[in-house]
Amino acid sequence: MHTSFPGAQVVGRMAAVLRAVSTAMPRGITTAEVARSTSLARPTVHRLLAALTAEGFCDHDHKAGLWMLGPEMYLMGMVAAERYDITETARDHVTALADATGESAFLSVRRGEETVCLLRQDGAFPIRSFVLHEGKRFPLGVASAGLAILSFLPEKAIERYMESHDLASGHGSEHGQDLLRQRIAETRERGWAVNPGLIVEGSWGVGAAVFDTAGQPAWALSLTGIESRFAPERREEMGRLLMHHAHELTKKLRGERL
Repeated sequence: MHTSFPGAQVVGRMAAVLRAVSTAMPRGITTAEVARSTSLARPTVHRLLAALTAEGFCDHDHKAGLWMLGPEMYLMGMVAAERYDITETARDHVTALADATGESAFLSVRRGEETVCLLRQDGAFPIRSFVLHEGKRFPLGVASAGLAILSFLPEKAIERYMESHDLASGHGSEHGQDLLRQRIAETRERGWAVNPGLIVEGSWGVGAAVFDTAGQPAWALSLTGIESRFAPERREEMGRLLMHHAHELTKKLRGERL
């Protein structure tokens, strides 16, 4: 956490706690789970959660012992959405992907060195993967959306990210640097990313980057489902469909921001 100015450590800890709570919505999260997620001491986490609750940024279900995001987060989010939210623009594309494939379709956004799922639409196929849901965060390079975004960052940005992150320690040996570099190269060649069940065995995903007005990958559209539905020929079909919708959404967003 950054400590370059007075109070930065406290702000950083509160931000980490809020992120941990957000990933557990809508179920909620225990104090111990937040402590594990943030690597902070449990008493420290409890004090921060209590302070955030007093200000309305968190809420506490005393009976269940669970913490959730509070009303102030909702109100601030509504205001911030006017500048940052693209879900309404993207919703038709996400719905079209789910309808066309029968799989679960998603919109994710890049937030620093992570992706955050903003929107989910389930298709008609009755067996679904629940690896990804609204509010779920993954590091760049993990899951198809994060791999799609990482792959189309500038080379120097990719190298800086790779040098400063050890994804294998948290997400398994398949996320080691050599294998990740290989998947980045394959994604650049194809134009879309594949997650071959690396997060949960048997749960596959494909993703394509959506670009902002500066030409940077800022969002991603993705599809997830069970492995038997992601045979090579069908992956190619879904990849082309994702690329089409990602391109169309990119054009819409660039037009809106000009």
